[in-house]
Amino acid sequence: MRPIIRVEGLGKQYRIGARYVPYKTLRESIVSAAQAPFRLFNRNGKSEDRAFWALKDINFEVMPGEVVGIIGRNGAGKSTLLKILSRITEPTTGQVDLYGRVGSLLEIGTGFHGELTGRENIYLNGAILGMKFVEIDRKFDEIVAFAEVEKFIDTPVKHYSSGMYLRLAFSVAAHLEPEILVVDEVLAVGDVSFTKKCLGKMDDVAKQGRTVLFVSHAMSAVQNLCGSAMVLTQGQIKFYGETERAIKQYLADGESQVGACDLSPIQNRNGSGKICLTKFWVEDSTAAQVATLTSGETCSMVVEYVSVEECHRRNVFLSITIHTLTGMPVSAISTKLSGQNFETVPPKGRISFEMPRLPLTAGRYVVDLYLATHNGYEMMDSIKSAASFDVSDGDFYGSGYAGSHHAPTMIEGRWRLK
Repeated sequence: MRPIIRVEGLGKQYRIGARYVPYKTLRESIVSAAQAPFRLFNRNGKSEDRAFWALKDINFEVMPGEVVGIIGRNGAGKSTLLKILSRITEPTTGQVDLYGRVGSLLEIGTGFHGELTGRENIYLNGAILGMKFVEIDRKFDEIVAFAEVEKFIDTPVKHYSSGMYLRLAFSVAAHLEPEILVVDEVLAVGDVSFTKKCLGKMDDVAKQGRTVLFVSHAMSAVQNLCGSAMVLTQGQIKFYGETERAIKQYLADGESQVGACDLSPIQNRNGSGKICLTKFWVEDSTAAQVATLTSGETCSMVVEYVSVEECHRRNVFLSITIHTLTGMPVSAISTKLSGQNFETVPPKGRISFEMPRLPLTAGRYVVDLYLATHNGYEMMDSIKSAASFDVSDGDFYGSGYAGSHHAPTMIEGRWRLK
C-alpha cells in the first residue's frame, strides 16, 4: 500500500533578528556603507548567522487511515510542520508528497471571511478544500447541527463568539470528507463537552479510513485517539512510533524535578511577579522532605514564596493542581475552595497543605502552582508542571490490601447493605 503522506529531507529556515531601518540622510548612508564590511564579522571573525531552522531533515511516512499524534514542547516545530503539510508555508528544503485532499484546522476560522455569514463560509471553505457544490450541499445540515449554530447560520461570522467560530470551523473541516485531516491545538479553546465531541468525530473520521494528524499537549487525548505518535525536539524527529512509547519519551525530555524543587530558575511562568514562588516539596508523616509518598499516609505539600517589594500582601490565594503524567487532572487543592484564603501574609514565608490520608494510587504525579491575591483575580505567579512526586502502594483502606491500579484516586467511605 502506498503512503498517503511522504516527507523527505524536509526543512524550514527563517531569518531572525531583522530590524526596521529608518530613513537615513546621505551622510549616514555613506558612513553606513563604509562600515558594512566590518559588520559582516563578529568577534570570532565569522559571518553573523541570523538563520533559524524551525524544521531540519524531517523524514516520515503516514499510511492511509492512520491517526498520528505530533507532540513536543513549545517551539519544537509542530505548527510549522502542519502549515507545510497544509501548503500554507513553502519548505526551504526537501519535499512533501500528499495523495489526497487536505482539510486543516490550524487556528480558529482558518479560511473564513468575517463579512460572510456562517452559511456562506461553509460553501467558501468547502470550495477551498476542492469540494463540489453538490457535496457541500449534502453535508450542510450535518455541519450546522454538529456546530450547534442553527440560529446564527445567516449571521456574519465576525459577530460569532470564539467558541461558535471554533465549532463551525472544526465542523466544516471534519465533515467535508478530506482524505487527510490536520488538526492543531485549537481544540483547547472549546469547552469540555465540545472537545469530547470533536475527539469523537476525529475517531469516526479515522474509522472511515481517512488520515488524521493531531497536534496536542493533552497527552490523554493523544493516547486515546492516536495509534502512533511523533516527538519533535528543536525541529527534528526524536521518536516516531507507538503512542505510549512516544509519550514516555516526550515526558522524559521535559520531566519536572522529583521531590524538593527550586522554582526560582523556571522561566516559563505567568503573573505580575510581585510575589514569586521559590520552592516546592512534599513531606511525609514525619515532616521529612521526600520524593516518594505512600498511599494512605499523612503528608503535606509545601510552597515557599517571596514578595519582591518586601511588603505584606492581603487576601492571598494559592492553588495546587495535581495531574498524572499524561496530563489528566486528579485533584485541585485551593485555599479558596476550602475557605482558607490568607487575609495577610508576610513578605516571605511558606504555605503548606496537610492531607490526613493521601488518596492517590501508585504512580508519578505533576503539580501546577497558582498564586494570586484578591480572591484569585490578580495573578502573581503561575507555573505549569512546576514539580513532581512519586506515590507507592499503601494500605489506604486498612484492609490488608495495598494498591489499586484502576484509577489514580481512592475515596474514603464505608459499604453498607440494607
